[in-house]
Amino acid sequence: MGLVDCALSGPVFNVIHGAIVLTSPLPTVEINPVGPPQAVVIWLHGLGADGHDFEPIVPQLRLPASLPVRFVFPHAPQVPVTAFGGEKVRAWFDFAPTGGLDTAGLKRSVAKVSDLIQNEIDNGMPAHKILLAGFSQGGVLALQTALFYPKPLAGILALSTFLGDGDALGSSAATTNQKIPILMCHGQQDVVLPMALGKSSYEALLAAGYGVEWREYPMGHEVCLEQINVISAWLQRVLQD
Repeated sequence: MGLVDCALSGPVFNVIHGAIVLTSPLPTVEINPVGPPQAVVIWLHGLGADGHDFEPIVPQLRLPASLPVRFVFPHAPQVPVTAFGGEKVRAWFDFAPTGGLDTAGLKRSVAKVSDLIQNEIDNGMPAHKILLAGFSQGGVLALQTALFYPKPLAGILALSTFLGDGDALGSSAATTNQKIPILMCHGQQDVVLPMALGKSSYEALLAAGYGVEWREYPMGHEVCLEQINVISAWLQRVLQD
């Protein structure tokens, strides 16, 4: 993940360091507020990155002290990726530029993220205060997990990504989170996952009756400061409801 301003001029924050803890089968980086958390954000990184990738975004969100949020950044397992010649990298599912979606791999990762959600519920956080966020491949996983999760969740933040299984949205399995808030953001100059792919997923969600917001920015496959400000305002609105 790259962070730029929306004119593509370079980094705007420094990395902070969090501890790696094992609270589930997935190792995670966790950032906790000073007091008891009011909500939890589980943030899923993109292909080839790890849980530290979005760790620096937390201070940039500038969430108010009145909204203490716990952030959980899991590391994807290391798996062979076809697009990288079979090399093992951190990935939520296999990826081949000329192939279809690795449905089996995606389902395995959905189960792992569902375990993370259950871990937070077991620790006292209501499901409706747990939000899934994801970038690129992590966004595919965030959408797939939350849209079909059996309990209402707080929201979905889908960055530079697309919908993995839009055909299943009309099934009874997708009705629990029919009203879930969704924010989708994409770069107009994204050559990794072209914006048209994200926009078609947004339109599929709209057609299925979901309340989804769309934002696009003059950037590539990355995140920009203007976008972070929008995300912060959206999180505050969604998590304080």
